[in-house]
Amino acid sequence: MRRMKRPPLAAALATVIFLAGCQKNEEQQAAPAFPPAAVAVYTTVAEALPITNELPGRITATRIAEVRPRISGIVVERVFEQGTIVKEGDVLYRIDPAPFQVKVDSAEATLKRAQAVADQAKRTADRQSRLKEAQFAAVQQFDDAIAALAQAEADVGIAEAGLAEAKLNLQYANVTAPISGRIGRALITEGALVSATDTQNLATIQQLDPIYADFTQSATDLIRLRKALKDGQMMSSDNEAEVQLILDDGTPYALKGKLLFSEAAVDATTGQVTLRGEFPNPNNDLLPGMYVRVQIQQGLEKDAITVPQQAVQRNNAGQSQVYIVSADNKVEFRNITLGRTVGDRWQVTSGLKAGEKVIVEGFQKVGPGAPVQPSNWDPNAKPATEQASAPEAAGEKPATEAK
Repeated sequence: MRRMKRPPLAAALATVIFLAGCQKNEEQQAAPAFPPAAVAVYTTVAEALPITNELPGRITATRIAEVRPRISGIVVERVFEQGTIVKEGDVLYRIDPAPFQVKVDSAEATLKRAQAVADQAKRTADRQSRLKEAQFAAVQQFDDAIAALAQAEADVGIAEAGLAEAKLNLQYANVTAPISGRIGRALITEGALVSATDTQNLATIQQLDPIYADFTQSATDLIRLRKALKDGQMMSSDNEAEVQLILDDGTPYALKGKLLFSEAAVDATTGQVTLRGEFPNPNNDLLPGMYVRVQIQQGLEKDAITVPQQAVQRNNAGQSQVYIVSADNKVEFRNITLGRTVGDRWQVTSGLKAGEKVIVEGFQKVGPGAPVQPSNWDPNAKPATEQASAPEAAGEKPATEAK
């Protein structure tokens, strides 16, 4: 019986490789292609960006008045309540008025006597005038009568001035508020002897509405801003005189103010220029001496480019980078240089131009050269993870589990 010959090993191996290749091609043809990843993009635009500086400052009262006596005497009563709001003209202290009332009575009596003398001198002058016309009196007697009348009228004027002074001193026995504002603590008590020449004041009143904020800026920075404005790198803003206060705890003050002026001279010891802003203070939330930060807009930077902060990444060397979607919807990696922050955005000083699409959401699942499907980024939209967890938080089951 004849034995059959086995096929050569090479032919068998080739057959196996051919069959495996056919199976692999069939699997590749059957496997579906992955669609481009969906990403949210922000399209950059050239805009005028406010130049806002944050400067240190202190709160000061609009007006400060020291309450002082205008006469000397014993304080018999303190009328005001310490730490309250007083109005201009309100009585604060009362000085014993008895001595001044006596002087008023004396001045009134002196005035009446002078008026009586003046009346007698006037009657004498009239009589001498008639006698002179009838040629029964000498000219010298007439002249003496006229001089006596003038002297009597002058004495009346002096007596009237003395009475006015006495009444004024009596009025000054009531020490009144020179301005409206918040009065501080009482610096003297009842029974104290006060004098118009004393250096010690009785109390202090500060006007707190509106109120001032004095802040300083480096003369170098101020000159640089003005030079940039002159060279056309910036443009003036319509609300450049508007200022905003940041309190010591970092919270912004609710009411905005206005810039009043800047000093015309530089402090020789610090190299700073002092500026002053005025702010409404209806609730007396701002008190003199408080430390604040003042934000002031001093111009607009032309053709500035900004991107959302969440779109910016940094490599190990600290280089700022962003993902860009090209015209053919492919991902590019771009190094950029950042400037200052403006709210929740970064200013880009180099590396980007207007009209480029920066990936804000979805860059975690793409890489350079990968095709993507871009859509406009909505800053108010919730992330996909939050949207997916929202039904579970509400107690609903996903559609796959409901079946």
